[in-house]
Amino acid sequence: MVKNIPFKTFWVTEESDGSFKNQIIQRSTDDLTQNGVLVKVTYSSLNYKDALSATGNKGVTRRYPHTPGIDAAGTIVESNSNKFQPGDQVIITGYDLGMNTTGGFGEFINVPVEWVVPLPDGLSLKESMVLGTAGFTAALSIHHLLRCDQKPENGPLLVTGATGGVGSISVAIASRMGFDVTASSGKTDQHEYLRNIGAQNIIGRTEVDDQTGRMLLRPLWAAAIDTIGGNTLSTILKSLKTHGNVASCGNVASPLLNTSVFPFILNGINLLGVNSATTPMPLRLKLWQNLANEWKPDFQRIKTKIVGLDEIQLSIEKILKGEITGRVILEHSHNL
Repeated sequence: MVKNIPFKTFWVTEESDGSFKNQIIQRSTDDLTQNGVLVKVTYSSLNYKDALSATGNKGVTRRYPHTPGIDAAGTIVESNSNKFQPGDQVIITGYDLGMNTTGGFGEFINVPVEWVVPLPDGLSLKESMVLGTAGFTAALSIHHLLRCDQKPENGPLLVTGATGGVGSISVAIASRMGFDVTASSGKTDQHEYLRNIGAQNIIGRTEVDDQTGRMLLRPLWAAAIDTIGGNTLSTILKSLKTHGNVASCGNVASPLLNTSVFPFILNGINLLGVNSATTPMPLRLKLWQNLANEWKPDFQRIKTKIVGLDEIQLSIEKILKGEITGRVILEHSHNL
């Protein structure tokens, strides 16, 4: 049995005054809950949920001190299951990783075997984290649209929050599949980036923020992937063509949804909930295979910043302010 390997980790503590403090400390693999599979993490990635965990959001992380990081890719060091052997390269995303289980912002994690996905042929460890939960959520959103018989010939596909992680990868995958993608973003300086990853049309976020109070609007899109929630999602529902589909996977604007039944009973709209964290393993494996093959985006076109542990705090502050475009990847070999 592997014992007492020291490693660096991003450590969030709750102070006596109710504030939260972030620092880089050294821990031992013996300190980790022994869940069955010990993984040396090579890469992780920054997601909005990680930023919430790092700033003390009890809706994400109930107990502190804690190490965030809902994504991890690396190499198995020890396994209590014959499904995996030391040296296997693997991906872990979702479930409870980085929420109340020590996450990928540490150089080692110890997770249940049921959470572990073999790195599929066609993806490197780094590429798997450029995707991460964001890419997996994008793939799951597209899966739900396809399951409802959404096709490129049905009409334009809207992607909101298009410069973010889920949005960027959704644009890239959907355009590769032949969809006519309209990207919605409030970042006017990122239009060239959006076109580069495949957006045919670009609109501002105010164009998906109806304030008229009308129950239905002029139909504009055949389908949508919405990462924003709130009134943006309400506006989309009122603006979809007959029998359109919208995959809902975010609530950056608001978790509340004010709508009527008319989009559903008059236009036959389908509202599809996307929960990537608890996706059953058979579908999880299938989607990762898709991402490694026919759905694989052009990674050179997706804006990606590589950081070490000493740089992750600044990225956390930026993602909370909505200032991140593309993906932020944590590479542990960059750690000081």
